[in-house]
Amino acid sequence: MIRHPAFAVESWRIREDALDLDVLAQTESIFALANGHIGLRGNLDEGEPSGMPGTYLNSVYDLRPLAYVEPGYGYPESGQTVINVTNGKLIRLLVDDEPFDIRYGRLTGHERILDLRAGTLERRAEWTSPAGQMVRVTSVRLVSFTQRSVAAISYEVEPVGNAARIVVQSELIANEPLPAPPFTTDPRGTAAMEAPLLSEEFSCRDLRAKLVHRTKNSGLGVAAAMDHVIEGPPGTEADCESAPDTGRVTVTTRLAAGQRLRIVKFLAYGWSRHRSRQALSDQVLAALKAACKTGWDGLLAEQRAYLDEFWEGADVELRGDDEVQQAVRFGLFHILQAAARGEDRPIPAKGLTGPGYDGHAFWDTEAFVLPLLTRTMPAAAASALRWRHSTLPIALERARVLGLEGAAFPWRTIDGHECCGYWPAGTAAFHINADIADAVVRYVHATDDDDFERETGLDLLVHTARLWRSLGYTDTQGRFRIDGVTGPDEYSALADNNVFTNLMAEQNLRTAADACARHPERAAELGVAADEPSAWRLAAEAMFIPYDERLGVHPQSEGFTEHEVWDFAATPPDHYPLLLHYHYFDLYRKQVVKQPDLVHAMLLRTDVFTDEQKARNFDYYERITVRDSSLSAGTQAVIAAEVGQTDLAYDYLGESALLDLHDLEHNTRDGVHIAALAGAWIALVAGFGGLRPRGDSLCFAPRLPAGIDRLVFNLLYRKRRLRITTTHASAVYELRDGEPMETSHHGLPFTLTAARPVSWPIPPAPARPRPSQPPGREPAPRRFRNGSEQPG
Repeated sequence: MIRHPAFAVESWRIREDALDLDVLAQTESIFALANGHIGLRGNLDEGEPSGMPGTYLNSVYDLRPLAYVEPGYGYPESGQTVINVTNGKLIRLLVDDEPFDIRYGRLTGHERILDLRAGTLERRAEWTSPAGQMVRVTSVRLVSFTQRSVAAISYEVEPVGNAARIVVQSELIANEPLPAPPFTTDPRGTAAMEAPLLSEEFSCRDLRAKLVHRTKNSGLGVAAAMDHVIEGPPGTEADCESAPDTGRVTVTTRLAAGQRLRIVKFLAYGWSRHRSRQALSDQVLAALKAACKTGWDGLLAEQRAYLDEFWEGADVELRGDDEVQQAVRFGLFHILQAAARGEDRPIPAKGLTGPGYDGHAFWDTEAFVLPLLTRTMPAAAASALRWRHSTLPIALERARVLGLEGAAFPWRTIDGHECCGYWPAGTAAFHINADIADAVVRYVHATDDDDFERETGLDLLVHTARLWRSLGYTDTQGRFRIDGVTGPDEYSALADNNVFTNLMAEQNLRTAADACARHPERAAELGVAADEPSAWRLAAEAMFIPYDERLGVHPQSEGFTEHEVWDFAATPPDHYPLLLHYHYFDLYRKQVVKQPDLVHAMLLRTDVFTDEQKARNFDYYERITVRDSSLSAGTQAVIAAEVGQTDLAYDYLGESALLDLHDLEHNTRDGVHIAALAGAWIALVAGFGGLRPRGDSLCFAPRLPAGIDRLVFNLLYRKRRLRITTTHASAVYELRDGEPMETSHHGLPFTLTAARPVSWPIPPAPARPRPSQPPGREPAPRRFRNGSEQPG
């Protein structure tokens, strides 16, 4: 029987009030701390037991060969896998010579709290050793948002009842042994990397230690250092030692009952592909010194101030469902942790919470995470797009290898090189190039950042437009076709004229031409010929969008609705996800959808579908979508809400929001699902809030499900701060800061000013029967309400 973690439902905290070793790996992901540069899994301070040790630096990876029985031209030769770098979390405790290990003795109390406003992980434990000595252990851990290279831990131990000899070992450990991953055909897992770090320097002095390594195959330099402040009774002593893979500070003391030993541990991390060993060493020592000068209380204060500002502009408030309220804030916090201080680095699918997907970034970043960041933390969105731009030379070369013009960005990567060895799902998924362009367009629309568009965005738009112009062709009927590609649905591949791909490519071609007109000098620098934008526009105007007149729906791709429908009635419930039980050959030939494809097109290209088309398309694809991807529920929630199926949308919201807290995919042990967590925000803001970009402004069409009484969300738009409050009866629009703007409510235009809020009534939803899903794949109904289950 599969066990799931259990957390108390609280608005601003994730609290575990008992330790369950059966779900230790899952909770290590849930309790992970990160800032976009450093990631610390929520392992226990003493390091053992653990589900999966993990300390990560964004973009620090090692190489591994990709083996092919039948290699082919253009196949990627190497894979990239995120590595567990030097572990600085370790603080081991010995009580009268017996190690504090919760598997021995008696654990009489254990609590862990992820505080979403303080940005800390707190732990409290009461443990009695096998010899009968009881101690209280308290720790607080943080990864700093304000000091990018810094993490810190406050650790306290207090004997209860009798005096005790206490020894604390604070450590840096490199090449930490990892549990072997179970054999599986699940592509969502990770490869194992054994001892990936080669020692270059180790040293210790006073209470400080430092280790410098280089990755074995990728040649990346990695440095870690620690320093300490110790508060203990007279007679407390400390010394340090170091070795190639170990730095250790040992503190010894004798504590009477009620006395405490407190150790504050400061950590600093850095890495570089190009900088010298000495430069890296100096970098982490400087960061360490700054952290020590700030002090523990100063770091806590900085962390709280940073998060206060974040929540002021990004918080989403729900009334009616405390469980989803907690989950949505949990999701926002983890997305912040994945992106805040990445600073021109990727946003991996698991953030920095675990090694799932080998630490790779996918199209998820642009399609799910950046829409949220663009509206709440636009600087982080720009940073992620600048990372894509930094990989442009690799994408240009990849296109050349494929015989194409422009740039072909990778399906999965860490440094910009394609790492997917299965080309039908990787190389053929060309839509990622249009997804990147779409993220550029949405960012510029939301921020009016002309400098970014000229210096970064135009490069991405031009080179992806060139790709589409060379990938597609004009047929004898004058239609521009894109054949043999894979769309978002990974249960279909190598299809002709995938509607999502063609619509996104059409926008890419058109917006690239528009951007060249706005920045002619920069376009000339990029070598854009005078007739190129015209060719892009002609291709966009002629783009073929298949439509099935017989069924009155858009086929996912040309001919898709003529395929045999998957036999859902004969599929056992334990055979989902299908990819683990059926060959792709079988899946590719049938009408079965892993995740929204055509439905996702209706979200991103809402302008090209009528309301009736959206309703008919949604109903058709609901019946064949099995949601074997964590990306499914958030998108389905948005379109369900738009076509009036608000209660179905609410069910999907719960699935997306609670994916990790309830471990619904049974793989949270590998890290949280950053895009799915963003999907919950999208479900609320674009679904129940009805947010859509429209022309040169925004429009809204809010409508709530029965289970939510009130929804409040905040947005940034072109140096304006907006707050929208929706109930079942009305929506109130507030411009909290900035110039007046034109917007609309359910199609009714109005002017919003800072002088006064504007209130509009909510029109009733269109009456339509609830669509069905494949047997056994219906979303779980939302029954949790204000701390108790709803009846029925």
